[in-house]
Amino acid sequence: MAEPSLARLSALFFGFLLLLATYSWVPRLHSGLLSGTGVQKTLGPDPKLRVDHSSAKPHHPLDPLTVQEIERVRTILLDHEPGFGSGSATIHSMALDEPDKTLVVKWKKGNRLPSRRAEVLALSVGQSHVIVVDLDSGRVVSDVVNPTSGYPILTMDDLIVASQVALKSIEFNRSVEARGVKLSDLVALPTFTGWFGPEEEGRRILKVQCFTSQDTPNYFMRPIEGLYATVDMDKLEVIKIVDKGMVPIPKAAGTEYRYNVQNKPVHMDRINPISIEQPEGPSFLVEDGHLVKWANWVFHVKADHRAGIIISQATVRDSETGEPRSVMYKGFPSELFVPYMDPGELWYYKSYLDAGEIGLGPAAMPLVPLNDCPRNAYYIDGVFALPDGKAIVQPNMICLFERYAGDVSWRHSEILIPNADVCPFTTRKQIRESRPKVTLVARMATSVGNYDYTFDWEFQTDGLIRVTVAASGMLMVKGTPYENVDDLGDKEDDSGPLISENVIGVVHDHFITFHLDMDIDGPMNNSFVKVHLEKQRVQSGKSPRKSYLKVKKYVAKTEKDAQIKLSLYDPYEFHIVNPNRKSRLGNPAGYRIIPGGNAVSLLDHDDPPQIRGAFSNNQIWVTRYNRSEQFAGGVLVYQSHGDDTLQVWSDRDRSIENNDIVVWYTLGFHHIPCQEDYPVMPTVAASFELKPANFFESNPVIGVAPIFEKDLPVCRPFASS
Repeated sequence: MAEPSLARLSALFFGFLLLLATYSWVPRLHSGLLSGTGVQKTLGPDPKLRVDHSSAKPHHPLDPLTVQEIERVRTILLDHEPGFGSGSATIHSMALDEPDKTLVVKWKKGNRLPSRRAEVLALSVGQSHVIVVDLDSGRVVSDVVNPTSGYPILTMDDLIVASQVALKSIEFNRSVEARGVKLSDLVALPTFTGWFGPEEEGRRILKVQCFTSQDTPNYFMRPIEGLYATVDMDKLEVIKIVDKGMVPIPKAAGTEYRYNVQNKPVHMDRINPISIEQPEGPSFLVEDGHLVKWANWVFHVKADHRAGIIISQATVRDSETGEPRSVMYKGFPSELFVPYMDPGELWYYKSYLDAGEIGLGPAAMPLVPLNDCPRNAYYIDGVFALPDGKAIVQPNMICLFERYAGDVSWRHSEILIPNADVCPFTTRKQIRESRPKVTLVARMATSVGNYDYTFDWEFQTDGLIRVTVAASGMLMVKGTPYENVDDLGDKEDDSGPLISENVIGVVHDHFITFHLDMDIDGPMNNSFVKVHLEKQRVQSGKSPRKSYLKVKKYVAKTEKDAQIKLSLYDPYEFHIVNPNRKSRLGNPAGYRIIPGGNAVSLLDHDDPPQIRGAFSNNQIWVTRYNRSEQFAGGVLVYQSHGDDTLQVWSDRDRSIENNDIVVWYTLGFHHIPCQEDYPVMPTVAASFELKPANFFESNPVIGVAPIFEKDLPVCRPFASS
């Protein structure tokens, strides 16, 4: 009975994997090789140029595993218990086990690379394994079983198998057909279960929810509400079917979003194509595929299975001496927490930890040239391991480009006012100085189920780093019998507003926690300083003023001192400083973290989703550096109990003053859906900044040249009569 749907589902998933697997050699941008340097300077797309990943080699200690290295890890593991050779063990993620930080910092180009190792998260007979493979010696050097609660990242095979198991259930299929849905139109989507106690304990499970794709590719807007199946992934059987009765399936009309099949008129004047022209080409260079050099910045960028994009060893040139100075050793999105606000039986478990449960890398499809990234962008591929250990290339996963949007780097205008008797007003001299703001962006976009997230790391010449997360894609919606708010009366759905006929947009949150290993002028001797604005009352008779603000600084001694909840009514600045590196005025060199618009989690701390997502309890944390503490939700996240989170690490209350420290910052969105979010959401974005604070002796871009008309190609606007 279920065969048409099963075949269709398998074809969709395997077709997608096959499509990616065919990119063994991926189209790359047209590049001009600078003679003798091995550096590529991108000029534009050229399908004739391809990268041969099969022969690529690492050039930097932090370069990701290559195809050859992944295949070697696979070969080594075939002889390793617990059953890679027999097929009873599967690989859930594989990434570079990065060398010790001190070795990386000391390494110079031309030196021999530190030992290359791979960290593998694997599953065998229900047991989680964290395995380290030494590529130089060709052996497994560590295999830790079940170090914490939870399981490794899910694989595409897991999702396929869960759907197949559900669709083999006669009872489940009958429930689908009873709703008038053809099995050939059925989309069975496994959803992550979280951890709530007995049902999840001791076994790996997925819950399968269904949609119909009849007359639309946007099946997320056509949920089959009231029905799901729970699948035991160890026994490969359905252990529970919940059927709460029939709810009308939302209509397909108005859900289409593909441009080539749109037939809805757009009531706006056409916007002419726009592009930034660079007559001399882009200003940035990419060496050996991952080392980026632009203006006064140098940093390493790579794709990652779990984090999606990692920026490492970011250094900026001193404006006085030209010395490269360390700013950040490593920065990346560490975890995402997306809890939905519906406590009912069909929805309570929907609280996702996307990075640790499915991974941001495998969900990143190729970026769309001229739309995701502008002309003259440079593209970087991701290379990952499939469950059987074979390598797969995710093409064009990251792009680099220069941005100019008419913003100003700095400006000042002045009318000089000499003695009026000597110089009349009409001849007084004017000063008009302005500089354009050109920045460099490293971008990655990932489609995690219904949501699309775009991550931007933007570098400015004044030393600032801006990190932006933008969300788009589809809502996770709920079917309802109501078509108009007037029909609801006092029955307004608690979980969210009506956004289309028979469609509830369920209220939810997004929290994205970033790992920021700040190394201000070196990896050691950094401190976290809370700069407080404190209101002072003026003594009577001392001044016409009644109050003013005074700055007081507090150095955080331990990790609990640096658990920060932001408040508009109790304002602080937060500085990371190196007290051993002083400016000419005696100020410690530092950077400050500048929060943007934000939201906080309002869930109770004893709520199971919040226990697992405890890293959202504060907006800023600072911990002592520990190379094992990378991911805020823990190493093993799927069905974890919350026993290996940032909250747990920080509560150890280790000393952080004048030490090697890591800053964690959480961006947050509360999302109350509205009609404009249907059928695809316009992008909403939030950001934070890392900005120099007494790091430079003065404004580092004061001497940058302006742009003149002669510097640009001859272009004239169209003149209408």
